[in-house]
Amino acid sequence: MAAALILIDVQQGLDEPQYGRRNNPQAEQNMAKLLEHWRNAKLPVFHVRHFSTEANSPLRPELPGAAIKTFALPEAGERLFTKNVNSAFIGTELESELRSRGIEQIVLCGLTTDHCVSTSARMAANLGFQVTLVSDATATFERTGPDGKHWTAEEIHSCELASLHGEFATVMDTAKTMNSLPS
Repeated sequence: MAAALILIDVQQGLDEPQYGRRNNPQAEQNMAKLLEHWRNAKLPVFHVRHFSTEANSPLRPELPGAAIKTFALPEAGERLFTKNVNSAFIGTELESELRSRGIEQIVLCGLTTDHCVSTSARMAANLGFQVTLVSDATATFERTGPDGKHWTAEEIHSCELASLHGEFATVMDTAKTMNSLPS
């Protein structure tokens, strides 16, 4: 069985300025390329969205920010899972759906690198899936640490990818992912 593509939290609310500066402005273009590649090859595609329980989150289910970005809307036959925590595997049927289809290899992209994408990659690896994380099809935001030090979005993104690569996932860019995985 070929690898499944999983798009995580590709939602309107993550464009809100409250999150700060973001890296990788081409992430959505690369997600769209991956999605087109998987659809054209008739490979399995899954979507995960976040419905927040936080009072001030733009990802609350009743707000417009919870909507999936237009380019990433699920098509017929593509399952959509809804979560309210960081992992795509907690409180959803994603794991059982993958196992019922015999899928052992997954490709992750989406938002954000250091939150839901990372948490899902780590959990998937711990569950025994082979994980590819597409470096230029994910992005994150700048942060300030507990010591007051500012970390740019690119620093956060790069550090998270370095932390995941070789232990929880194989990190590749979009072109290499589309060229190296079985179709």
